[in-house]
Amino acid sequence: MQFEENIRLAISGLLDHKFRSFLTMLGIIFGVASVIAMLSIGEGAKREAIAKYQDLGINNIIVREKVLSDTELEEVRAKFSPGLTIQDAEVIGEIVPGIIRVALQAEISSEVKFYDKSVKSTVIGVSPEFLTMMNYRLQKGDMINQKQYDQRYKICILGAGVANNLFKNEDPLGKMVKIEDQWLEIVGVLESKTLFTETVGELAARDLNTDVYLPLSTFLNRFPRENILANEIQQITVQVESSNQLVESSKLIDEIIKRHHFNNDDYGIVIPYELLKQEEKERQIYNFLLGAIAAISLVVGGIGIMNIMLATVMERTREIGIRRAIGARKADIMSQFVTEAVAISITGGIIGVFLGVSLSLSVSLFTDVNTYIRFYSVILAFAFSVIVGIAFGYLPAKNAANLKPVDSIRHE
Repeated sequence: MQFEENIRLAISGLLDHKFRSFLTMLGIIFGVASVIAMLSIGEGAKREAIAKYQDLGINNIIVREKVLSDTELEEVRAKFSPGLTIQDAEVIGEIVPGIIRVALQAEISSEVKFYDKSVKSTVIGVSPEFLTMMNYRLQKGDMINQKQYDQRYKICILGAGVANNLFKNEDPLGKMVKIEDQWLEIVGVLESKTLFTETVGELAARDLNTDVYLPLSTFLNRFPRENILANEIQQITVQVESSNQLVESSKLIDEIIKRHHFNNDDYGIVIPYELLKQEEKERQIYNFLLGAIAAISLVVGGIGIMNIMLATVMERTREIGIRRAIGARKADIMSQFVTEAVAISITGGIIGVFLGVSLSLSVSLFTDVNTYIRFYSVILAFAFSVIVGIAFGYLPAKNAANLKPVDSIRHE
């Protein structure tokens, strides 16, 4: 019954001073909203990073050619390095334990043409395992199979961006595109991929949706190297059974290639899983800092609550004295004022939750920043606002409870 009375008095106090109560809540409102918005931005960035590295394959080891100048290329060839070759991949597959599969990749930059339309693209020759290993999914059509690879079929799979530019209102399957002087039949279209906008190790940043894939056997046969010194292939991707093997396997792969390349530094090794773990640690620190900065607003809001509640105690000194004179205990007075402080923080917290969610959705909708609202961040922000109300409402409530009834009644 006492609790219900405290709630009634708290609501009555808020309604009697609406504008003052709203100003007091502003610190809590903006604090809760900023905590939710900051954590959602951090979570969105984390998920984007995970998606990016999943595109590279979490259990993959990527061996990539280094981009060298003509002079550097002549030097490594003079030191007997053949560059990345199919033989490198075969030796890795034979020697390194725990390998599931090895995929090869060669590429050129070229234009893909369909009648009077053309798109600049990275044309990539791959072995049949590659697209599956790199978590590519088809929007329509089929993947490259072993028969098409062995018999050097003149076929290709388009990235989502290439398909949209060349075939906006048409089904591209079965149609022919021209690359260099070669005509290739389209057998598949890939789903849209996360933009790979950062350079990771030896992997150059690019839009994966503008890639075109064809069998490596066809690529090597139909698109000869312009520079005789260039690598036979540009990338070897090795998939291992477990992420626990990644570091050990990568060291063994490095030793194998180093021996084949006569210790020339003309390649780089990237382990997406290790990069992901490193980025996750950085994101955790980043999210903690964002949340801590936002939480300062809640503390400032709590100070505002304390300030207003102290003023309220002074205003209602006579009321407190009368209540004490007719039998109210110190605990009753304390609970009344703590309830009022918590009512302010809860109301501000609820408004802040709606504002924070709206702000997060607006950021995602109107900017390129991806946000993701997790339920725990909403609960955390709201719970913190309630704790702030209790913590900063305690001192004014204690002051009110310690007032002497006689002096309080005399107070004007």
